[in-house]
Amino acid sequence: MCKIALLTEKRYLYHTHQNWYVRNILKEDRLISDSLDAFNIEAKRVAWDEPNVLNDFNFALFRTTWNYFDKLDEFYFFLKTWKHKVVFINSYEQVVWNLNKQYLLELNSKGINIPKTLLVKRGEPACLNKICQEKNWPDIVIKPSVSAAAWETYRLKPPFTKKQSQLFKSLIAKQDMLIQPFQKNIISFGEISLMIIDGKYSHSVIKKAKSGDFRVQDDYGGRVMNYTASPLEVGFAEKVISVLDF
Repeated sequence: MCKIALLTEKRYLYHTHQNWYVRNILKEDRLISDSLDAFNIEAKRVAWDEPNVLNDFNFALFRTTWNYFDKLDEFYFFLKTWKHKVVFINSYEQVVWNLNKQYLLELNSKGINIPKTLLVKRGEPACLNKICQEKNWPDIVIKPSVSAAAWETYRLKPPFTKKQSQLFKSLIAKQDMLIQPFQKNIISFGEISLMIIDGKYSHSVIKKAKSGDFRVQDDYGGRVMNYTASPLEVGFAEKVISVLDF
């Protein structure tokens, strides 16, 4: 029988205290396992951050490996260790590319429309007030280029306080950062996620932040709902996929 590893992390594998968040993860993994079982494919949940976890598997599906940015070197080592021993779904090249949000700049160079984005490399001197003045950005978001679930992501408005400037200085000392003008439609409309499988549109959801916040993740009280994408939105998503090299 073919065996697929459903990759998670230790905190979601050894769930001694289940909350709604963990229960949702388990429900989704169970749906995947049941669907694969109908095709005589065995699926088992394993934590990527444990040793030798993929010894008995043919394939590995990346599901909830959401601590990768906390253990980035370990995660890269995990990927390199197993990339020729099991088949990754998605591919090694795609996973590595997707780890760093600098992919936005690459997509833009290939003709894909993105929010205006400034990359500030780790250790570079940068003044937020000066940047916003030069670019005429009255409202910005700062985020690490490697992150997930709005980790170390902040919405700020100039003129920046000493505390805000110090926050950015401390962040840029540790990692590359992205600065973008805040997209107000995130609050007024939401954030759409479109699923593309084998180059074709499958389905979509919309994420909405709770009142008073801009982060759409359910970690911060955001909601996820079904969404019917327009032909224009589907065409855009399929175009994005079409320009990738993998």
